[in-house]
Amino acid sequence: MSIFQPPLFVSHGAPDLVLADIPAARFLRTLFKERPHPEGIVIVSAHWQSRELAVTTSSKLGTIYDFSRFARDLYEISYPAKSSAWLGAKIKDQIKGADLTLREDQRRGLDHGAWAPLCLMFPDASIPIVQLSLKRGMSAVELFELGQQFSPLADENILIMGSGASVHNLWSLGREGSKAPQWAEGFEAWTNKVLNNRDWRALCRFNEAEFWAQAHPTPEHFLPLIFSAGAGQLQSKGVIARRLHHSFSYGSIGMSSWEFAHAT
Repeated sequence: MSIFQPPLFVSHGAPDLVLADIPAARFLRTLFKERPHPEGIVIVSAHWQSRELAVTTSSKLGTIYDFSRFARDLYEISYPAKSSAWLGAKIKDQIKGADLTLREDQRRGLDHGAWAPLCLMFPDASIPIVQLSLKRGMSAVELFELGQQFSPLADENILIMGSGASVHNLWSLGREGSKAPQWAEGFEAWTNKVLNNRDWRALCRFNEAEFWAQAHPTPEHFLPLIFSAGAGQLQSKGVIARRLHHSFSYGSIGMSSWEFAHAT
């Protein structure tokens, strides 16, 4: 019997999440303690945007330190991620079905939007991983439909995962543990309502939402959520969005996570 692995969106926060003792980090560390582990992971991160849709094809995925001015300990963390030919082949098959051009990137490893949450969720780095880029210029509807193309893989115990932030405004950062501003809580509430209502049209028109401009001065950290939501939509009608975690980091970084799971 095959295992259904619910598509997932996680907020990866600041790069130092992996060293932090905050609610979001504790949540990610325990998320798969009592869940079946996936046989493979396909991840889309806010931190890999490309002109063409691209996919990692190296068998060993290096740890990319795409940040600066953090503690030295952070640069000493290495996540020895690996990929697998069978997983890469499945990705190519899904893209063929979408009639899209896919560029294979044999050099790229995992950016911190990918390895930071993964090293908390799966610290032994034993699960094959493939990272897919965000294609610049792709509309929200097209991104949602791309997620739909990957939906069948969830029934094969492959984790389809988006990594970004439910709120991401680096201009309004506060101290860790500081209270989130009203506009941040307001946008979080809108997002959760839209997902609970399965209002995919509204989700894809996110830039019309109240507080959007404050919550996301640029959209790249919200886009992986749209991909994950799409990945949940070719399953049975009983699949629902469920918020697994809700908190803030540094005041204005939303750390919410959702899964797209079978209704129980």
